[in-house]
Amino acid sequence: MTSLEELITRRDKLEKTRAKGVKTVRFGRDEVTYKSDSEMAVALADLNRKIAASQGRTVRRVRIISSKGA
Repeated sequence: MTSLEELITRRDKLEKTRAKGVKTVRFGRDEVTYKSDSEMAVALADLNRKIAASQGRTVRRVRIISSKGA
């Protein structure tokens, strides 16, 4: 299992790389090339979920559906 510090480091590096518009990220010996920005967003969401879980927090989704009532 990856440590909390490593997860946070990976997330921060991925956010900085994404902000620069670069699609290849190197984590030590590992190198990951993403096909699109949306793929990077999914990876960031996964890292955030793992960080929250390791800190004992629960990540919940709220889905709001509305209509005009007609």
